[in-house]
Amino acid sequence: MYLLMVVVFVIGYLAIALEHPIKIDKAATALLIGSITWTIFALSAETIMDGSPLLAEYMREYALLNDGAQTDALHYVTHELGHHLSEIAEILFFLLGAMTIVELIDAHEGFALITDRINTANKVKLVWVLSVLTFFLSAALDNLTTAIVMSALLKKLIKSKEDLWLFAGMVIIAANAGGAWSPIGDVTTIMLWIGGQVTAANIVIKLLIPSMVALLAPLLILTFTLKGEVERKLGMVDRAHLEDRTTPSEQKLVLFLGVGSLLFVPIFKTVTHLPPYMGVLFGLGVLWTVTEIMHRSKNKTDKSQLTVIGVLQKVDTPSVLFFLGILAAVGSLQSAGHLRVMAKFLEDSVGNMYAINVIIGLLSSIVDNVPLVAGAMGMYDLLPAGAEAISGTAYPVDHSFWEFLAYCAGTGGSCLIIGSAAGVAVMGILNIDFIWYIKRISLLALAGYISGAAVFILMDMFLH
Repeated sequence: MYLLMVVVFVIGYLAIALEHPIKIDKAATALLIGSITWTIFALSAETIMDGSPLLAEYMREYALLNDGAQTDALHYVTHELGHHLSEIAEILFFLLGAMTIVELIDAHEGFALITDRINTANKVKLVWVLSVLTFFLSAALDNLTTAIVMSALLKKLIKSKEDLWLFAGMVIIAANAGGAWSPIGDVTTIMLWIGGQVTAANIVIKLLIPSMVALLAPLLILTFTLKGEVERKLGMVDRAHLEDRTTPSEQKLVLFLGVGSLLFVPIFKTVTHLPPYMGVLFGLGVLWTVTEIMHRSKNKTDKSQLTVIGVLQKVDTPSVLFFLGILAAVGSLQSAGHLRVMAKFLEDSVGNMYAINVIIGLLSSIVDNVPLVAGAMGMYDLLPAGAEAISGTAYPVDHSFWEFLAYCAGTGGSCLIIGSAAGVAVMGILNIDFIWYIKRISLLALAGYISGAAVFILMDMFLH
């Protein structure tokens, strides 16, 4: 029964990777493996614990932390489920609030204020402009949203499919690199930030330069290989621009207020010491109130598309449910002791902290980086701030292990188009071929990933 949980998880993972061929949404699969693994754990907890010395030790730690509380198997399972659910809920509320704010900006055509100002046709200039814009926009919003916005822009800018796909590949690399150094730029960085493994200011300071290198390396390669101009797709105007549901002043207000509320979240957490999702919900509440007042005199049809109530219908709820299922499944493996076994294996077979993270980053290009980071968070304990790191078992807040994990998991997924949420989204929007991406983009992404990792390691060695 101990191995059955792993078997269910692996089968579910394969189903998630083969989502398109088997035509079953990954959210449905994630919810199934999350609920099934916890069910197996609950029904066979006594057997699992009897056969796992590591888990027996884990239970003794639990009893000590709870002043000798009852430690029968079922009580332990229900306690662990509640503990994981509270942590998962923080991440989901944050994502739901942030996604709603972004959708509200998009409904008001706020992003058009940025994208409509790009008018160059030179390939080298255009790839630099789009990549740098994506890099910083991804840090302010998140890599998935930025990739979607930039994909919409590319469809309006470029006519040739080959050029369109090439620029889309660079958008994926830039979005993932930009999301890695921001506490709100990538789901995995959000998880580490909310989990307490990293702090907002420190992650920016330590990862900004490596993340920039991860983008600059492929950009420099393209600078010397790209020639000529792109064939512009002239005369293409979005229907939304023609409907004029919003005024320029409304566009600007919602854009600045929305982006400002997201950027305010780290400040809110620092000042109040409340979880980040409270800052996002506060920002959403402010934006909701402002848009309700702004559109109160408009007709019901227009108003329904410009307020939070209407925008909520566009929020990617399946993604939220996917995170719920996959994080619950990883939580069950953590509570059952599987991740501690994996941590010991990595420590014994690999040992080097940097090598372990590089491996995790490359694995994230094959499978989703969310469960990989969740697994790493479960494999290695978090020590109190200022404590000394215990090699291979636990690391304190803002330790190099957590910072490098954020970089590797965030940027490693670019090596394959299915390795990140941004890549999957762009692949779906622009119908990019998987094999084409491997031939034209994967080596560029790998060059950036390795270059940024090398820079991080050198900086870490010299700073320490």
